[in-house]
Amino acid sequence: MNIRLSSLDDISAIIAIEQATNETPWTKEQFISSMEAGHYSNVMELKKSVIGFSIFSLIVPEAHLLNIALLHEHQGKGLGRNLLEHTAFQSKTLGAKILFLEVRVSNKKAIRLYESMGFVKDAIRANYYSGKLKEDALLMSLKL
Repeated sequence: MNIRLSSLDDISAIIAIEQATNETPWTKEQFISSMEAGHYSNVMELKKSVIGFSIFSLIVPEAHLLNIALLHEHQGKGLGRNLLEHTAFQSKTLGAKILFLEVRVSNKKAIRLYESMGFVKDAIRANYYSGKLKEDALLMSLKL
């Protein structure tokens, strides 16, 4: 398993993961715009295949996890935790004191992971997620 900074060469793999794991996936344009905006983007590789990614923005002293995903077949094996730990460490190394994220209130699996890593529940953002069924987001944070 390897985690590295992503490049535009990884866009196709990232989009495939996003579409396979997210009810309202980002578009190719959104990923490119995020990279061009200077957001930090990592990919996780297993046997030279991209299986996950994370993207965060940084305005010191705050980091904001914008997106994180891992292919379903690799979930539940500790790899998502590894990717998130790497992202949190990277944020801290770059000067962040706190890492924020939003998660669907229905995504109990992710919420359990975040809580097990020390994230705390801060607030609910009503109708944060669009799509067929609007859904609230749980705002969580981790002191780094």
